[in-house]
Amino acid sequence: MALEILMPALSPTMEEGTLTKWLVAEGDVVRSGDLLAEIETDKAIMEFEAVDEGTIGKLLIPEGTANVKVNSAIALLLEDGDAPDETARPAADAVVKAPTIVPPPSITPLGEKLVKSTNTGPRIFSSPLARRIARDKGLDLNKITGSGPRGRIIKADLSNKNLTGFLTPAVTSQVSSAQPALLEASSIEAIYEGRTYETIALDGMRKIIATRLTEAKQTIPHFYLRRDIQLDELLIARSKINKQLGKRGIKVSVNDFIIKACALALQAVPTANSIWAGDRILKMKASDVAVAVAIEGGLFTPVLQDAEDKSLSHLATEMKDLAERARSRKLAPHEYQGGSFAISNLGMMGVDNFDAVINPPHGAILAVGAGKKKAVVLEDGSLGVATVMSVTMSVDHRVIDGALGAELLQEIVNNLENPFCLFA
Repeated sequence: MALEILMPALSPTMEEGTLTKWLVAEGDVVRSGDLLAEIETDKAIMEFEAVDEGTIGKLLIPEGTANVKVNSAIALLLEDGDAPDETARPAADAVVKAPTIVPPPSITPLGEKLVKSTNTGPRIFSSPLARRIARDKGLDLNKITGSGPRGRIIKADLSNKNLTGFLTPAVTSQVSSAQPALLEASSIEAIYEGRTYETIALDGMRKIIATRLTEAKQTIPHFYLRRDIQLDELLIARSKINKQLGKRGIKVSVNDFIIKACALALQAVPTANSIWAGDRILKMKASDVAVAVAIEGGLFTPVLQDAEDKSLSHLATEMKDLAERARSRKLAPHEYQGGSFAISNLGMMGVDNFDAVINPPHGAILAVGAGKKKAVVLEDGSLGVATVMSVTMSVDHRVIDGALGAELLQEIVNNLENPFCLFA
């Protein structure tokens, strides 16, 4: 009997992906470990390996197909003596259009309870994914007509609905009293009728960014701490280090100093090296520092693990490799997930200062501005000129209180203004 090759879950958060490219053709003989396809998740393009041996009988999903659900059949694998099954097809709701509305996360907990409580009438035929979406959005499945086989409710039936018409009564009341009315894409487009614009479909990465950052701003109680840092000693040290490292083809950046300074600060203030885990706080032992890397259409935050134990040259080499692979979307999930603290540096783009959004479950993120020559008051009271960099630390108040955050930021400032302590 032919075996179904299923769309794999290549990361813990993956629910669907794009089958970018087939690396095999129908009739090819494959062995365990052979590469079958390239699959784009919300974060990266990854290679998918065969688990079983056999002959590729049929490719069910064309390459380039987006929104292919995890665990849906994408190909058939024939074992010895098997004949191709021409009737095999992917599930009816395996590939669907992207939703046009991103619902507000604030209705999720209430919606979850209400959908469960309404499941007391006649049985409602719906796919597991449709039931989960209904739970998350607070939708009443009794009000929705399914378009799947035998009237089964599938994801497509929930993706294009006006939320206010299908919410459970209590959720409708909550949304109307606590939030402004939600507009469908068609309603927004109507506002700009007669104006020229280009419609850009959301890819998986942009959907995840929108969801996570909306969640972050709505659920994380941010507070902000700001400091100016004098960089002159650091720039002198960097110049001397790079003269020596140039022989090895390594160049240390200011950002590498910042990574090291933050890693050591987290060790000096260990209580701040923590993350929010829902009903508890996880206090981390190692300093795993995430660094935002801009890529086309979004960003990655690759994580440098055990950064406190690594030399500046090691951090520079590792960061360069991670950034290059992030831009080509070749990072593995374990390389961009985790960490307790993050750094976002827009100084190289001339930005003086900004406030970064915390990437959950991190406890804080440091926003780094440009280093610029400024007039300063020297220790002897006279006026002088120094290279000053402005930083803002966004802090999750559930994890780190104000005084503790100030202590952590002071350690970061001390490390950067006295860079030779980074080698001690």
